[in-house]
Amino acid sequence: MKPRKGYLFAELEVTDAAHFYDEYMPRVIPVLREFGAVFPAGSNAPAVKEGGRQVKRVVLLEFESMERAQTFYHSPRYQAVIGHRLRSANGHLYIFEGAESA
Repeated sequence: MKPRKGYLFAELEVTDAAHFYDEYMPRVIPVLREFGAVFPAGSNAPAVKEGGRQVKRVVLLEFESMERAQTFYHSPRYQAVIGHRLRSANGHLYIFEGAESA
């Protein structure tokens, strides 16, 4: 059986756009490529339909497996970059396994 995909979902509010786009993004993109991340969806204007939350930005990343998503997040390469995101954005981040294919 083929492993299920792994996903990283983030709800973000960018608080320092210059730092986020000039410092974090150029550093994180090569790390995402190294781990085979695919970017199927993202939005700077998500429509929150339930829950009463105000979410400014959402990002969905897909990895070949849950293990690969976890390995990316905990890797020394990403941990060296994460501080730039934490300095320039607030949010929630989730890692989860995809559903089984029918």
